[in-house]
Parts: sequence; structure tokens; C-alpha cells
Amino acid sequence: LVLFVFLVLWLNILRSCRLNTEVSCVFMESCILPCSFQSGADPVIHWVLETAGKLPVHSFYFNQDQLRLQNQFFRNRTSLFKDQISRGNASLQLTGVEVQDQGRYRCHTSTMRGNKDSLINLRVDAPVSKVNMEQVGNRIICSSEGIYPEPDLTWSTSPPSNLNLQKQTSIQQTEQQLYNISSSLILSDSETDLSYICTISTHSNSRNTSWGKPSNVQAVLLSLCYCLLLQGSASRTEEFPAAPMIQLNP
Repeated sequence: LVLFVFLVLWLNILRSCRLNTEVSCVFMESCILPCSFQSGADPVIHWVLETAGKLPVHSFYFNQDQLRLQNQFFRNRTSLFKDQISRGNASLQLTGVEVQDQGRYRCHTSTMRGNKDSLINLRVDAPVSKVNMEQVGNRIICSSEGIYPEPDLTWSTSPPSNLNLQKQTSIQQTEQQLYNISSSLILSDSETDLSYICTISTHSNSRNTSWGKPSNVQAVLLSLCYCLLLQGSASRTEEFPAAPMIQLNP
């Protein structure tokens, strides 16, 4: 009998508290944290951010939002799908996602038919959007801004070489907790035909750009194009001779 009671209690715990759901949200965009329950009369919904000291995020009961205790950080940024609550949808929409939003959320629902708790892990991503490359003296500088989480930056060459790349990388974090990354690489005097590739990546995406000195063939083609442009400009000037000057007698 004791074993039977223990099994019943354990099954109830499993029903009421589900395994964590992983949700990835993009920085400054809208995101939906899923939560469902068995529909019933007089639904009560509480959303709490547990990893930040159990901050009140959003509450709903008496058939309306109850935001008096809502933390100021979430003010005007949360909403429920009210037309779907009666069908058991307690999902939360969060707008203007920030890095500080990430963490473990608890969705607690209660009706006349019972209670349920769901855990949702929110992860924030600010993907690498653009990689910049410029030459300053005998160095090339690769950089990108507004990334989260902290990115990795790697240098490589094309074709691959055993060249010891002399580089220096720095990372800074902004007030929004995003990362700016920059790396400078000293150009090799001995390997003049190499292209240098800079790759910046996080767990969500990766982007790269390359820099290389123009080859001899490219240099000849560029010179030829320049000469043709000059010749074309001179031809157009000859086609339209200057108008004769007309002298007016007083």
C-alpha cells in the first residue's frame, strides 16, 4: 500500500512539472515562451523568472491580466494569447528581447481540474551579422559588433600554409552586454600570394571575409581597364569639339 501511494504521488509530480523546454530568442525581436495546460474553469496563470530571484513576469486571473506586482523590467513587454487561454494555451509573448531576459522561467497554471508547472530555459542570441576588414599599414584588421554570446575569431589562409600568423585580438562588452570583437594581423613579407580569411562565429552562426593582394594577372587586368577608360574618355572629347567663338560687333 505504501509503495502504491508513493507511485501515485510520483506520477502526479511528473504530470505537474515537465522537463525543461529550450527556447532560443533573437536580440531585440519578439519571442514566444510555450506553455500549455488542461483547460478548465477559473484559470490562473503566473509567469516567473526564477534565475533572477523569482521576478514576477506576468499574471492572469479573474479573467484578466494582473500586472500590479509585475517587475518593472518587463513592463509593456509581455502579453498572453487571451483568445486561446480557454483552450489551454498559457504561452507568453516577450517583445524587445534583451540579454538580461535569458534564464529559467516557470509557468504555473491552475484550474478547478488541477495545477501544473512548466520550466522554460530562454537563451538569447545576437548573431554575427557582418564582418569588416580593412588594411592599416602592414596590418589587416578584422572586426564585428553587437554579438551574443561571446564570439570566437580565427584566422586562416588560402591556400593553406604553415605561416605563423602574428595576430592580436581584443573583445569588449557593451552596456547591453553585447560583444564587439577586433583582431589585427601582421602581413607576411615572404608570402605575397596568400589570401587571409577572418572567421567570426558563435554557436548559432558564422561569417567570414577575406583579404588578399592582387596577383600579377589581376594587376595587369586592372591597368588595362584603366587605360581603356582613359582612351574612351579621350574619344568622347574628340567627338564633341569646342563650339566656335562668335564675336559680336558693337
